Amino acid sequence: MSLRAEISATLSRLQKLAQTGYLIGLHIRFTSPIMTFQTYPQAWSDHYTANAFALRDPTIAWGFSTTGSVRWSAMPIPDPFGIMADAGRHGLTYGLTVSCGPIKSRTIASFAHSTREFTDDEIEVISALVRRLHDITEPPESLTKAQQEALRCIAEGDRHAAAAAKLGITESAFKARLISARERLMAKTTAEALQRAKDYRLL
Repeated sequence: MSLRAEISATLSRLQKLAQTGYLIGLHIRFTSPIMTFQTYPQAWSDHYTANAFALRDPTIAWGFSTTGSVRWSAMPIPDPFGIMADAGRHGLTYGLTVSCGPIKSRTIASFAHSTREFTDDEIEVISALVRRLHDITEPPESLTKAQQEALRCIAEGDRHAAAAAKLGITESAFKARLISARERLMAKTTAEALQRAKDYRLL
């Protein structure tokens, strides 16, 4: 199974367990996750963003303070802004937050249910799936010289033909290097691969 297929299959399993949706931030570095997956109701997502709740969300504060899992009803972090109650009014009545990975590359994921608490067995399965997502999306430690050269050409504004001529290779060989870089960086587009390479400080 390809990486993308495994990610898709894992997210599908999580969606079946989290009836009201989820928000997964993978490998949060320098305050931003390298990948985000979200299926919460649009009304809640819009409300959450408009009110900048991420800066005050107790689930995120908890996720950075420790690893493991916690039901929202047992959240030990104070919620002075009433974000959890607000979530409940949007149908996210019961929830679970899972945190894993080192603090320099933390994954924090929350899951919601409108009618009941998550069971212990469900929490165990969800936690394992989140850890798997974290593991398979681990950013690379480096790029090959060929991948770096190809991305640098794009960063400098070269078109494929010009970049290939600059590197002394065929255009098809240059495109192959870009494909290789995208795959290594788990990016859908070359622009996304370039941004990730910069974010990971690989260029």
